[in-house]
Amino acid sequence: MNNKIFEVAAWEFGEKVKSKAFIISLVLMPLLIIAVAFLPTMFAMQEDTSPTTIGIIDPTHQLINPLDIKLSHAYRIVHNQPNYILRNLTEEKSIDQEKEHANQLIASGEIEGCFFIPASIFDSGKVEYRAKNIGNMKIQERFSYTIEQLIVEHRFLASGVDTSLIHKLQANVDVKSIKLSSNGEEKESGFVETFAGAYINLLMIMFMVLTSGQLLVRSVVEEKSNRVIEVLLSSCSAHDLMAGKILGLSGLGILQMFIYMLIGIAVSLKTNAPIFVPENLILTILYALLGYVFYAAIFVTVGAPANTEQEAQQITSYVSMVMVIPIGFMVVALQHPDSTVVKVLSFIPFLTPSLMAMRIPIQMPAPWEILSTLAILTLSMLGMMWVAGKIFRLAILSYGKRPSLGELFRWIRES
Repeated sequence: MNNKIFEVAAWEFGEKVKSKAFIISLVLMPLLIIAVAFLPTMFAMQEDTSPTTIGIIDPTHQLINPLDIKLSHAYRIVHNQPNYILRNLTEEKSIDQEKEHANQLIASGEIEGCFFIPASIFDSGKVEYRAKNIGNMKIQERFSYTIEQLIVEHRFLASGVDTSLIHKLQANVDVKSIKLSSNGEEKESGFVETFAGAYINLLMIMFMVLTSGQLLVRSVVEEKSNRVIEVLLSSCSAHDLMAGKILGLSGLGILQMFIYMLIGIAVSLKTNAPIFVPENLILTILYALLGYVFYAAIFVTVGAPANTEQEAQQITSYVSMVMVIPIGFMVVALQHPDSTVVKVLSFIPFLTPSLMAMRIPIQMPAPWEILSTLAILTLSMLGMMWVAGKIFRLAILSYGKRPSLGELFRWIRES
């Protein structure tokens, strides 16, 4: 590397690090990560603050009272109030009339919903729930579980089995998760810590690449449209300019990652949650840096031929969509990190940084996988840098009509 590259890198870094957009994103990004990673779960687990009234239609006349007792004992809210108040809607009417009455009460807001327990419940085990909001899975899960317990007890009694003896023999099992390292070291770790570590690593890489990549494309297009690029090329070569821009924004990405790492370590120390593990952090940073340069070269390749920022955003949006793909494999990676699908996808350069950073906190991949994916990502990065250099050298001075895909291949082949 010559001095021109470092001069361009220093100028690019200095200009962007002082910009309002970077400072705002630096503050908003951790808040966004926290909002995406933790707030949905926090709100989903939040308990009710006032009792919820649920209607019950029970033609058997055998379940509503024990159901009320079990729910009152199991689920309490503030001031030791029962979480659910059951309203008996069983009347000496037809089933259709009772359901119609329940519908009216739900529509008026007097009750949250209504469970219809058919007379065949002890054989079929089927229950009907009607409400305006059937997306409240907490109510359905709690009621179905409690009704299931009552049905089991009824069947035991019908078979002459003493249910009190069964309750004495039953034991509550509390599973304590112990995570083993490759050399057999034990460390207590729960699902939340593992999921949070993997999810934060994935989001950190994704947001860093997307924000810095967009800045890189915007910088190229802006200088190109203002004809500043011509002045810059009079002082350095196209290769020096491209390498300096990528290096400067890589420094910007490293600064972001360092700040977020400090925040993560502070949160880990405060909450005793192993979000960042030192040995995992080194590998995560390595994948993030290689992945960033790889994606930066892609952004340069697709952004250099664009003549307007609108064109650049349209093209880079398709590249950005690739970064979202690993989120779809989050559950699979959590349950089966060594599955064939996850392993194969980890060797695709476009997905390697995100998937490997996600797999490392869950279950450390085998050494050969780490070395192989790092080698593939490095070769892909160098190859993409070569392609980006070919296109960047010709595209930055082309104006007017955007070159077609065929023309881009011709530039790579002939230049």
